[in-house]
Amino acid sequence: MNQPVKVFMGGTFDPIHNGHLRTALEIQQWLGVEQVALMPSKAPVHRKQPERSGQQRLDMVRLAVADERALVADDREVTSAEASYTVLTLESFRRELGENVPICMILGMDAYLSLPQWDRWQELLNLCHIVVVKRPGWIYEPCDQMQQLSQQHEVDDIDTMLQFPSGHVIFRELTPLGISATQIRALIRAGFSPRYLIPDAVWDYIKHNKLYDYEQPTEGK
Repeated sequence: MNQPVKVFMGGTFDPIHNGHLRTALEIQQWLGVEQVALMPSKAPVHRKQPERSGQQRLDMVRLAVADERALVADDREVTSAEASYTVLTLESFRRELGENVPICMILGMDAYLSLPQWDRWQELLNLCHIVVVKRPGWIYEPCDQMQQLSQQHEVDDIDTMLQFPSGHVIFRELTPLGISATQIRALIRAGFSPRYLIPDAVWDYIKHNKLYDYEQPTEGK
């Protein structure tokens, strides 16, 4: 792809895991873009606050993507003085990139269907495209507002979407990886290893910093 395209995926990443990474990489390959940015939120507005600090979660994202050129960490929400409202993040991208560069925001289906709960949600498609990741077998049951949004803005062709800087929704079914950060935190607290669910570098960081109530196993345990 010759034209620049900005693609990003936000989240708490508490901690980042292989499901996040695989999703980002598959979207990068499918869209044919140079990179996908993974952006930890500082303090998410519409969900439970993360257990670890923004800096710690950013550190883990950086470690997770260190050996993958197609993925990069973005610190703009963690370092921003503003709350983690997506519309403010998109406005910062627009100030940086201008009005003509396509911006694509990756959302899981559950997040997409919850958009009416987001601040200034009806402005989002003025600023970006939305790439909705759906799991195989997912039942699509939108509210009336989201049904209307999808009908008005959905496209099924990448090239059609990227002819414009914003305004479209496209759905993509990806390899299912049933991994959650909640599951990983529970494993660590129970004294079990989350290895192969998260990158080894992230697991080493968690152990070194004793995150998620990690305790060094005693001999013979």
